[in-house]
Amino acid sequence: MGRDGEDAADADARPPIAVRQIGPPRLTKGLEGTARLGWDAHRALHPEPRPHTSAQLIALCEEGRLHGRGGAAAPFARKVEAAARAASRRGERTVVVVNGAEGEPGSAKDKVLLRRAPHLILDGAALTATALGALEVVVAVTDEEAARSVRRAIAERGIGVRARTVRLPARFVTGEGGALISGINGGRPIPPVHEGRASGRGVHGLPTLLSNAETYAQLAVLAGLGPHAYASAGTPDEPGTVLLTVTGAARFPAVVETPAGAPLGHLLDLCGARAGDGVLVGGYRGAWLSGEAAARTGVSRAGLAASGGVLGAGAVLPLGRGTCPLGECARAARYLAAESTGQCGPCRLGLPDIAGAFADLAAGRDAGAARDTVLRAARMVSGRGACAHPDGSARFALSALDVFAADIARHLADGGCGRPVRGVLPADTGARLSLEIDWSRCDGHGRCADVLRGVVRMDEYGYPVVPAGPVPARLEADARRAVAVCPGLALRLVPRTPPAAAPGRPGR
Repeated sequence: MGRDGEDAADADARPPIAVRQIGPPRLTKGLEGTARLGWDAHRALHPEPRPHTSAQLIALCEEGRLHGRGGAAAPFARKVEAAARAASRRGERTVVVVNGAEGEPGSAKDKVLLRRAPHLILDGAALTATALGALEVVVAVTDEEAARSVRRAIAERGIGVRARTVRLPARFVTGEGGALISGINGGRPIPPVHEGRASGRGVHGLPTLLSNAETYAQLAVLAGLGPHAYASAGTPDEPGTVLLTVTGAARFPAVVETPAGAPLGHLLDLCGARAGDGVLVGGYRGAWLSGEAAARTGVSRAGLAASGGVLGAGAVLPLGRGTCPLGECARAARYLAAESTGQCGPCRLGLPDIAGAFADLAAGRDAGAARDTVLRAARMVSGRGACAHPDGSARFALSALDVFAADIARHLADGGCGRPVRGVLPADTGARLSLEIDWSRCDGHGRCADVLRGVVRMDEYGYPVVPAGPVPARLEADARRAVAVCPGLALRLVPRTPPAAAPGRPGR
């Protein structure tokens, strides 16, 4: 079989959703009708970038206004300069890391590139490694299909001695810079409590340039087109295209490549989605926009910021009108609390409080007090965590209170909205079991809260508060231990039940 053929191992290596484009494709060129671009097919579409010195690469990225596409949006030229300066000062080699750990539940853009256009990512990574004189290129992924595709691409290019893949656990926080470096170095892939910059000490303790998969693909396109042609799409301040994952209530979910600045409403129409009651932009650490605001917003960092949103991980999740917004937010808040590492106070205490308060809002239980709890907890966690996880979770929660204020009032007045919770926001943690307490046996010893910190908390009366939803699969062993250490035999694990419709009068 030829190099561009698809063997049996790749038969299932297709993206979970379709690829669509607005305007001429760049990153997604050639992905319309093939499972994966092999070496020959890739080179027919994308000529090999000429080598650059570090100074030339910095100048190219500055002129092309290239920013990271993983959420933080740091200027790529600044990262190159920082790594080059650290390596020169210490007389050491650098390492180039591709962050392919796409932990956002609603995002698939990096997986599509890793699975179907791995050579475009490697073009950008190799260009960077050559400019810095790097020791190696490391591609960190959490998805086996992506890992297999990249390993095959490395073999096709014959660069196995200078590039490798690392498979890490599929967790929401794995993609945090410090967590990723720790995982590559053989440690636990969790954010360090005191995080330094990877450009100073990263993989093997060497200066490391770390950016996400789309950023390296964008760099390859920029180098191939040149800054002037690259800027023919997009806006003057944000040239080029943007990759977005449109899922949620979309009838035709897709990874969409669009020029920066295109109307968000156009993308929603393309994917058969209505803004409905709200649109979550930027992923689970992004922000909610009302349907009206989303319709008039341009897809760019500046355009989304002007409407109160963020580009973030490029995930766009419209709710539509057939689901309970507060119930969806409760599911997502519970997911965010469960996906924390529980190693600092904001995550261990604040995020479960937010999740519990949203569950109360959705159920119409003392909605006024629950709203106050969200406000208090979100303000408490902001800027105080070991990583950006609590900050993004707080942004999600506060924007939900604003956009869904009318729903909160309805739940407060009627005990609910009458709409079911359809699971529009993906929030599956692989959980199979839920915790229950037999209150006739519970004496408030608190040992369950000691074992399951960040999941079980103690209330003001000294009794445990267990989450309404299922226990994350990764915590099942700890949950069983919590059941075993309960002196009163009051705690038990039961099979999870599917989400029920939100209470209240039938929707109108």
